[in-house]
Amino acid sequence: MISKILIANRGEIALRIMRSAKELGLKTVAVYSEPDKDALHTMMADEKVCIGPGRAADSYLNIPNILSAAEITHADAIHPGYGFLAENPRFVEICETTGLTFIGPSAEVMQLMGDKSLARKEMRKAKLPIIPGSEEIVGDIPEAKRIAQKIKYPIILKAASGGGGKGMRIVRSAATLEEQFSIAQYEAKAAFGDPSLYIERYFQEARHIEVQVIRDKKGNVRAFGERECSVQRKHQKVVEETPSPFIDEKTRKKLIKAVEDATDAINYTSLGTFEFLVDSQKKFYFMEANTRVQVEHPITEMVYGIDLIKEQIKLAAGEKLSLSQDQKMNGHSLECRINAEDPATFIPSPGKIEFLLLPGGQGIRVDSAAYEGWVIPPDYDSLIAKVIAWAPSRSDVIQKMRTALEMTTVVGIKTNIPLNIDILSNTNFKRGNYNIQFLENFLAKKSAKTKA
Repeated sequence: MISKILIANRGEIALRIMRSAKELGLKTVAVYSEPDKDALHTMMADEKVCIGPGRAADSYLNIPNILSAAEITHADAIHPGYGFLAENPRFVEICETTGLTFIGPSAEVMQLMGDKSLARKEMRKAKLPIIPGSEEIVGDIPEAKRIAQKIKYPIILKAASGGGGKGMRIVRSAATLEEQFSIAQYEAKAAFGDPSLYIERYFQEARHIEVQVIRDKKGNVRAFGERECSVQRKHQKVVEETPSPFIDEKTRKKLIKAVEDATDAINYTSLGTFEFLVDSQKKFYFMEANTRVQVEHPITEMVYGIDLIKEQIKLAAGEKLSLSQDQKMNGHSLECRINAEDPATFIPSPGKIEFLLLPGGQGIRVDSAAYEGWVIPPDYDSLIAKVIAWAPSRSDVIQKMRTALEMTTVVGIKTNIPLNIDILSNTNFKRGNYNIQFLENFLAKKSAKTKA
């Protein structure tokens, strides 16, 4: 049984988890850093505990302080959200040994899927198509050169111990490999404490497609229709939609079956996401699995009429999966990430929100921790809100989202709302004619036009 959940996170995802927990009749505990003392998640929780100063390493990544907060509030479960400790197997192990229910997969599975090289091996065993690349961690530059020559340029270097765009470098020729390898190692070490890299062939015109899955401890599993995540800048997603305008029903069924089989193969439990590159012929290749809730999970909830967080909590409490295989996708959903940043330079824009008007109306959902008068600290990710729209058709939802964004007003800081509106207005986007190169090309053309 779970009666009280400590949410080891902040911002919109902490509020999102809190809402589902409260609807299940559970008590909630918020943890917060000193700069977050007036954050919305601290106001909405039943109890709150300060866990340290602003630096994440001293607060939201401080395992002893978080566990102390759980102990003094008598929490019996921890939900990590995304980021911070969400994919830290050591944290999961400590929770398990101290009698806390970790709302997520086991430490063993997290360890396996968190090491991208090991994950590729395991998914190959599970019969998932794998992107051509290195079989093991790439030890040095001579080895990297041999592998790159074998799989052909362009290639992409990736951190073995993490994701989110950190430690990732695209290499288009042998002339730049050595430099990019060193940079990727440095970034990986700084972000994850591990400089290990692996190599994959880089598909320049592929789509980034992911599949949400959830599986209980009895082996009951349900994977959902795909999310299209190809609109991204420097490997960071900006706009997501479901269903993808590119994926047909035959490919969708293959993806769903492949993911469900893969979770069975590794005994995956809880909520997770499997990410793929899909080429122009609709052939898909496994990239990685995220052992946590994703930022873009609301669009799946919108088209299926479900609450994934509630289901995740219930599964952690030992309940059986209740989501029916008969639930089908209904309509179309879009999510735009609203970041506190300059829309032209992408420089973060922390500061006080002087005035805030968020959108509403039929088919609009906003997941946010922002409020008028709140001072956005410079210490954390710049995401301040997610605007999610639903409509019966893709063309309708694009127009609905554009209207919602045009009616959103944020005074006091800069946001990327103008960029999101530009994307939604782009002819190729409206036609569904885009891939992972779309936003970089779009921004390059926009910059050239401005200079001219």
